Amino acid sequence: MGGTEMTYIQQAFETNWIAPIGANVAAFEKQIEEFIGFGHVAALSSGTAALHLALIMLGVGKGDVVICQSLTFAASANPIIYQGGIPIFVDSEPVTWNICPDALEHAIRHCFNKGKRPKAIIIVHLYGMPARMDEILALCNRYDIPLIEDAAEALGSEYNGQKAGSFGAFGIFSFNGNKIITTSGGGALWSADRKLIEKTKFLAAQARDPAPYYEHSATGYNYGLSNICAGIGRGQMQVLETRIAQRRAIYDFYQKALQNLPGLSFQNEFAECFSNRWLTALSIDFQQSEISPQMLIAELESRNIESRHLWKPMHLQPVFKDALYFGGTVAEQLFQTGICLPSGSSLLPGDLERVRGAISNLFT
Repeated sequence: MGGTEMTYIQQAFETNWIAPIGANVAAFEKQIEEFIGFGHVAALSSGTAALHLALIMLGVGKGDVVICQSLTFAASANPIIYQGGIPIFVDSEPVTWNICPDALEHAIRHCFNKGKRPKAIIIVHLYGMPARMDEILALCNRYDIPLIEDAAEALGSEYNGQKAGSFGAFGIFSFNGNKIITTSGGGALWSADRKLIEKTKFLAAQARDPAPYYEHSATGYNYGLSNICAGIGRGQMQVLETRIAQRRAIYDFYQKALQNLPGLSFQNEFAECFSNRWLTALSIDFQQSEISPQMLIAELESRNIESRHLWKPMHLQPVFKDALYFGGTVAEQLFQTGICLPSGSSLLPGDLERVRGAISNLFT
């Protein structure tokens, strides 16, 4: 916490605005809009809710195809199923670890050859690293397919100076407890189109029509963010730039401290991008190091240090076993060789040194 969150929470109690409406919600949305620099925002109960509403707004329904990055958390793909859609998964490229533009075009062409225009493309800025937006946007424009940016992990990341989550038809953000800033649970949907965000807010509030009684002409959802949680968000937005600097400093520490160990490679920025470094992730080449991610995770665990594997790609998940997949084995190899290191903003120099010592010990 940054220290001012309780002020806004107390205001919610004092004014008796507890439900998903109130001054904190409106102010939190305004803060996000100003941070991104343009467009409009709906504060919601989760990033998953935001992605679900984005698909609804784009008219995704039963039997519609949605192309999705494979190397991601399941929440990026599950809303496709909520809508009765058909997910098609695409491999990553080895630099950003995000969706591969070449494989993406193969997937798009396959759909067109089958007479099925994809209703949307979902790309993910994995662990805060922006995807290759120039190539992705060129494909979306060429084939006239709306883009949804899953920027759940990438608030504050940039591509050519523009904030991640503000390139497509919709951008989604998450404020879950493990994100770079948190509302304990929450999310947001961004769009440059005010009318789309207004309709999003209508649907998120159970789609109640403006009548003197409860009347509903559309299916709605209970997806609003509480005024209390939004108060936490208002305080968190005040320290977002600090949190980004802290996460980037953690990455810099690991990169410098571990750069001489054999077989280690990090998820690196390329010229156009700026990552918030939500998590510091690296890949281990077993042939060079004779160390596997499992060995490293176990060594850290023995010292009461938590780490974890990279996301297991969606095309390898049992729940999506029948889904089509385009690309090679980059995502699969990253899953097999990758590990996320402790990256919390509250880590102290002594904590980082303890992690460095544990890793170095394993390699000696």
